[in-house]
Amino acid sequence: QVQLVESGGGLVQAGGSLRLSCAASGRIFSSNAMGWFRRAPGKEREFVAAINWSGGSTYFADSVKGRFTISRDNAKNTVYLQMNSLKPEDTAVYYCAADRRVMHSDYAGLTRYEYHYWGQGTQVTVSS
Repeated sequence: QVQLVESGGGLVQAGGSLRLSCAASGRIFSSNAMGWFRRAPGKEREFVAAINWSGGSTYFADSVKGRFTISRDNAKNTVYLQMNSLKPEDTAVYYCAADRRVMHSDYAGLTRYEYHYWGQGTQVTVSS
């Protein structure tokens, strides 16, 4: 059984920072790509960031590039999303996702269809 548990969401003023964490359990993590997605009210779930199995390759949506970073600690089975210079339009529920495929390459999926396990989500609200 694979379980992903997000934490770190909350309410922050525009320009502030938050760090989200996603703790993974079960037979998945150190050989699997991980991603962060978000869903704002009335919108589709969208890609935010992804990281390959080793942490050596990272990918970002244009809307967060330069403001967000993604990292992972394979010893702790945890992936992080550091969010800086937050804007009201970053307000959403943020989801952690894991790709069940083992790929020791630079690859990390950029769409939700490439991920097979999902966390329950954590709310991020940015006030203006």
